[in-house]
Amino acid sequence: MLAFDTYCEAIVAQTDLLVRHVEGADTSAPVPTCPGWDLGRLLRHVGGDHRWARDIVGTRATGPIDDDMVDDPAAHAHLDDSALGGWLVAGATGLADVLRAAGPELPVWTPADEAVVQQSAMFWARRMTYETLLHRADAALVTGADFVVEEPLAVDAVEEWLEFATVPEAYEPLPGVPGLLGPGRTLGLDAGVAGEWLFDLTGERPKWRRGTGTAAVRVRGPVTDLLLFLYARPAPGVETRGDSELLELWLRRTRFWLEA
Repeated sequence: MLAFDTYCEAIVAQTDLLVRHVEGADTSAPVPTCPGWDLGRLLRHVGGDHRWARDIVGTRATGPIDDDMVDDPAAHAHLDDSALGGWLVAGATGLADVLRAAGPELPVWTPADEAVVQQSAMFWARRMTYETLLHRADAALVTGADFVVEEPLAVDAVEEWLEFATVPEAYEPLPGVPGLLGPGRTLGLDAGVAGEWLFDLTGERPKWRRGTGTAAVRVRGPVTDLLLFLYARPAPGVETRGDSELLELWLRRTRFWLEA
């Protein structure tokens, strides 16, 4: 995990980059990685996310609050497309300011499993960093902008994913779905000099660690491509080898929260 201030700075920096990626773009252009969305809806979603997280932290929420501003297409439909850039930056800056005022240890509700993630402002600083970063990737895919991520951010984003992949929803038995846990079920992620990780499905619940080891299936590629692969985004630099059925099942189960 990175420093709290690093996340606060990154939320604004990633938003600035997002705004640059879409400058002059057609906001009605479809976003292939977010089926049914156009670029305008993607941008309104990101700005809504920032404001939702800001309100959660700013009000010291102890339970979920209304999230219509995140996913309701009509929530920000009144915004003129030409105003979206400034609106996005204002939302990111406001969120970062509220986070800094709260501090990383402030207890606050999160949608994540309490056994895996600390229920604090730190969660929101980290989550909104990578929510913004991944949607920047979506926008860059539409506009043809270069998508580059600093290695420490990409590494930490991979590890956030691995943490989420250990929550009960990702591995508990489901009707009609093959079981995920079992003997010999290990996955290796290899990002070269950026790092390696081993994800272990052989016990009563999944666990992961940095490093290498025996793996039934391996996924290898530059760390940014590896991150995009986990999030079901195009990742041309990634190669897989080994038990493809295990990998497909693991991805199907661990991506559950992308479909929520």
